[in-house]
Amino acid sequence: MTKLAVFDCDGTLIDGQASICRAMDEAFAEVGLPAPDPHQVRRMVGLSLPQAMRRLSPDIDDDLQRNLVDAYKRAFRAQREAGELSQQLFDGIADVLDALHGAGWQLAVATGMSRRGLDHCLASHGLSKHFVSLQTADNHPSKPDPAMLEAALFEAAAEPSEAVMIGDTAYDMQMARDAGVRGIGVDWGYHTPEELRAAGAEFVATSREELKAYLLK
Repeated sequence: MTKLAVFDCDGTLIDGQASICRAMDEAFAEVGLPAPDPHQVRRMVGLSLPQAMRRLSPDIDDDLQRNLVDAYKRAFRAQREAGELSQQLFDGIADVLDALHGAGWQLAVATGMSRRGLDHCLASHGLSKHFVSLQTADNHPSKPDPAMLEAALFEAAAEPSEAVMIGDTAYDMQMARDAGVRGIGVDWGYHTPEELRAAGAEFVATSREELKAYLLK
């Protein structure tokens, strides 16, 4: 049987909240808006950038929202080009990926990041070789729409019953549910275990070791 593990990236594989909040502050300042609440920014991680901006600034017009998206992209790119991007791999995640790969699993990513950003992130941690499918916000609707997950299933030639979606937000769990895939939450990201379970998670891991043990049992 094909086994496919599809991972969210930010909040599941890496911790990028410092860089995200910094870029968001700079973007809002560039267009003349007050900085958003960092807590609300962190809760938007996982959505595509336009949808996140709409939730953070629902009362501004479409033109200003587009300017805000562009300003965020510039701010984030400037961090990357200056070598100041903070996207640390969570301790133990590399071991989880190695163990699954060694046990014959196929691995994929479904993320609200851009493909350029995801490629840079995975390459910087030496993880690119692990994944058979990389799905990003460049070519799909935002989570929780199941399109990214369905594309990963197609590219891995896996049935929904043969796959799991691993993520830290309710958006990931809703996406899994809508695609007919089992959802597994992790508690080290941006949404609470209670939110993950309410959105359909069958299990919420409290450590990387617990996640590995659950998947390989």
